[in-house]
Amino acid sequence: MQTLVFFLIAAIGEISGCYAFWVWLRLGKSILWIVPGVLALIMFAFALTKVDASNAGRVYAAYGGIYILSSLVWLWLAEGVKPDKWDLLGVTISLLGTVVILFSPRIR
Repeated sequence: MQTLVFFLIAAIGEISGCYAFWVWLRLGKSILWIVPGVLALIMFAFALTKVDASNAGRVYAAYGGIYILSSLVWLWLAEGVKPDKWDLLGVTISLLGTVVILFSPRIR
């Protein structure tokens, strides 16, 4: 459960941080948007270090499914675009990958 909480915090940090840069660079808003963007990206990186795993690469790989799901939620709630059936199929496949990576037995 704690892993999921840190993954969700990381996703919020990564998506909102990157979106701040999107707003500045793609929407032509003030450069000051990068200040909260950088802070959010720091939150993202910090949260991923809190996931209990022995290898960083495995954490990043497992996080991918949570990131994809969170991005589709962002698409729907922040941008007003409802995910279609292909988005939902893709996120389902990626979440299956997350479960396999996180919960497969490992020989240590």
